[in-house]
Amino acid sequence: MSLDAITVKVKTEYLLKQSKPDESQFAFAYHITIHNQSEIPAQLLGRHWIITDANEAKQEVRGAGVVGEQPMIAPGQCYKYSSGVMLDTPIGTMQGCYKMRDDEGCEFDATIEPFLLSTPHAVN
Repeated sequence: MSLDAITVKVKTEYLLKQSKPDESQFAFAYHITIHNQSEIPAQLLGRHWIITDANEAKQEVRGAGVVGEQPMIAPGQCYKYSSGVMLDTPIGTMQGCYKMRDDEGCEFDATIEPFLLSTPHAVN
């Protein structure tokens, strides 16, 4: 499967009601769309996130699947899910990859390009 066969799009939002800025707790949701642009099915086996806050503190998260699922994504189809993260600063980034396996048994990584987590008006 080619490297660009799986594309990942991300939308983020700041969760004001779940945040406690006076206690340095900033909650963010991220909404992911994974699109299989290949001609064969691919299964999402696991995830690896690198989360960095404005103090350059890094967290790494690895695990099976996403939100308790290991979806099989058919050719031309998308899989969508939402999750969240708590940061100690009002700005941070996330990036990583999904471990995938195509229908022929070949495993590969689908890259998740870095994306910004930011409270409103924190970045001009």
